Amino acid sequence: MKIRVSYGTAIAMGLVRAKILAKPTTAYLMTYWPGHCRNNCAFCVQARESRADLEKLSRVTWPAFELDEVVESLPAGGFARVCLQTVDYPGLVDDTVEILSRLQPLGMPVSVSITPVGRDVLEEFRHLGVDYIGVGLDVASKRLYPVVKDSMYSWDDMWRFTEDVIEVFGEGKALVHLIIGLGETDRELVEAIEAAYSMGAWVSLFAFTPVRGTRLENAKPPSLERYRRIQIAHYLIKEGIMGADGFEFDSNGSLVGFGMSKEELASLLPPEIFSTHGCPGCNRPYYNERPRKEPYNFPVRPDGSYVRRVLDSIL
Repeated sequence: MKIRVSYGTAIAMGLVRAKILAKPTTAYLMTYWPGHCRNNCAFCVQARESRADLEKLSRVTWPAFELDEVVESLPAGGFARVCLQTVDYPGLVDDTVEILSRLQPLGMPVSVSITPVGRDVLEEFRHLGVDYIGVGLDVASKRLYPVVKDSMYSWDDMWRFTEDVIEVFGEGKALVHLIIGLGETDRELVEAIEAAYSMGAWVSLFAFTPVRGTRLENAKPPSLERYRRIQIAHYLIKEGIMGADGFEFDSNGSLVGFGMSKEELASLLPPEIFSTHGCPGCNRPYYNERPRKEPYNFPVRPDGSYVRRVLDSIL
């Protein structure tokens, strides 16, 4: 049985000999399927109509290895957890259960990102050591969801699945993935973030990355300034400091104010809000970013002066 391993993870495990700028603190794995996903997400390399290299997900390369070799090499990486990404194909659930069964003796916490499955499957995952489930809502806009996702699962299906995950795993254990830059407005992003936290889920933010061969290959990624505004809004909502109705938007739905002064914000915001926000132990280095540019999500905590620099650039 084969499994894909992100390039950085493979280096950390000793499966590939190369240098890495930032060591992944989580082992990122992906189910292996020789064909395309059954869904047709416009941004995804694995999509049904994608012409891109199937060894990629976002801008990361995922070479395939034998599962036995990966399980044997995992302890050498010193990872805090395993994150298993999945592609939707016939037999996905059986393959996922097999992989989890092989990983279980290692005693590592496991996160699984997967399309909607039944509660009985979620219960089985939980018994096999899974403690977090990633929910790939991705599109923060209900009006754009069917166009961008072109999925077997509707907007409502994804939110129902989020509820199921919370009921099986508990509050804070469903991570709703939202990609900034798919055509949504800031207001739609803020409302989706608030909806997730109000039901007991958490949110993990990603930046849209155009990849050649996908339907959105010619679209532009979000500006860093816009991404920083949403990271700030996300923190204020997550911490219960502000609701969606407290933010200021212009006539286009763009976020232009946070309902408080720059000084007040500076006293509230810790620099780690600009780091990767996912499952415990996740730093996701350069998943959306080019190494020579300032990252959307820092793989390590930025220095204490960074908050003031961000606020000076966006307000």
